[in-house]
Amino acid sequence: MAWFAAPEYRLARELFLRLLALVYLCGFLAAARQFRALLGSRGLLPIPRFVARVPARRAPSLFHWHYSDRLYATVARTGAVLAAALLAGLANHVPLGAAMALWALLWALYLSIVNVGQTWYAFGWESLLLEAGALAVLLGNAGTAPPVLGMWLLRWLLFRVEFGAGLIKWRGDACWRNLTCLYHHHETQPMPGPLSWYFHHLPKPLHKAEAAANHFVQLVVPFGLFLPQPIASDAALLMIATQLWLIASGNFAWLNWLTVALACAALDTGTLRRVLPIAPDPHYPAQPVWYQTVVALYALLVLVRSWRPVRNLLSPRQQMNRSYDPLHLVNTYGAFGSVNRIRHEIVLEGTRDPEGRHGWREYGFHGKPGEPRRLPRQFAPYHLRLDWLMWFAAISPSYAHPWFLPLLARLLVNDPDTLRLLRHNPFPGTPPALVRARLYRYRFTTGPELRDTGAWWHRTPLRDFHHPVGLDELRRLLPAPAGARP
Repeated sequence: MAWFAAPEYRLARELFLRLLALVYLCGFLAAARQFRALLGSRGLLPIPRFVARVPARRAPSLFHWHYSDRLYATVARTGAVLAAALLAGLANHVPLGAAMALWALLWALYLSIVNVGQTWYAFGWESLLLEAGALAVLLGNAGTAPPVLGMWLLRWLLFRVEFGAGLIKWRGDACWRNLTCLYHHHETQPMPGPLSWYFHHLPKPLHKAEAAANHFVQLVVPFGLFLPQPIASDAALLMIATQLWLIASGNFAWLNWLTVALACAALDTGTLRRVLPIAPDPHYPAQPVWYQTVVALYALLVLVRSWRPVRNLLSPRQQMNRSYDPLHLVNTYGAFGSVNRIRHEIVLEGTRDPEGRHGWREYGFHGKPGEPRRLPRQFAPYHLRLDWLMWFAAISPSYAHPWFLPLLARLLVNDPDTLRLLRHNPFPGTPPALVRARLYRYRFTTGPELRDTGAWWHRTPLRDFHHPVGLDELRRLLPAPAGARP
């Protein structure tokens, strides 16, 4: 079946696979660094408790067979090493079957983490990574031509990501329809980056142009992916340009980076030759029949399982991000169906005064806004999970259940795993006697305010998010021991 091979997508495949390996590497590194405090045996949401109440059929993971912190660390580190090896090109130096096995192992390891990750892994880009990772298994290596069906499946995934995000915006917040959402978004997004202040202060007509361009790229351009070349490549390049704008304007973990990777998969060498000196496409040996059969069967599976995501896209009650099976093979996507007009932030503080009358000091986070003079940092594609959940908790206390009180308990004993997730611990020796959570209204400063004060943020205290509390009281509030280390 000569039509099954698509040698003109050899560079597209390589770009996609290398970027995918980079995203996997970030995911596994974040898991290795953050799991003890978030999910470990003494974590805020311990995996052993989760697997005890959720059957394996609902959340397939090797941790249903056995869990220990050492095993989790081994899985995360193994995934990181394997992702780094694939990023360096390992798959191109082994036989086709071995290359597929390596990508499949990487997917299985990450699936095991996501399916026990609970709230900390309840993000659309986790499912996106797994769906893209499953497709990577089918793409072969440098010894075989890219399968045309596999490359089209990547376009179908990219279409759902972009079109789903466009529809959820158009159907959701009215500010997207009147082109004013970006008056607020750069300031109220989950984790601003070092350029977000500047994006926020762009002229309002340019913000409207941004919103209009976003609608065009997400609602019109995706259909170009299914048109002949060079139209499909031009559509992909427009998507890449939009994603690079988003990468510059904020921190959205690896959502934008993975979308760039998917868009790269639509670039054929004929289009790339317009700007790059690219050699003619090589002549590949015939693809093995077993390989073509596997790819064709998986394409059929995706076609069948696409019914529910398509129905969701067409529904006026569209859901933003959802997986329809525990393997996350074919999902639905979307982002920012609504935009906050006001930014609230939770600031954690502690004091050694048992009466709580004075001496309150602030804990510092790596990514989320805190000290007004601190310029937001760039972290994406790395994912700071606690920082993200603190943003959600500031929107509604329901997002803080059930991990927030255990977090306060860890601070009261200077738990080293928890403190490792923070940038600054104001009590490096003796832990505080009390901790509290204060809710603030944050806004970006104006240009004159920045020049006069050196502060990127202006903040106004609103109220207690949680009243001052000591360890004894928390032990009474929590249904089980706080899990603090002695």
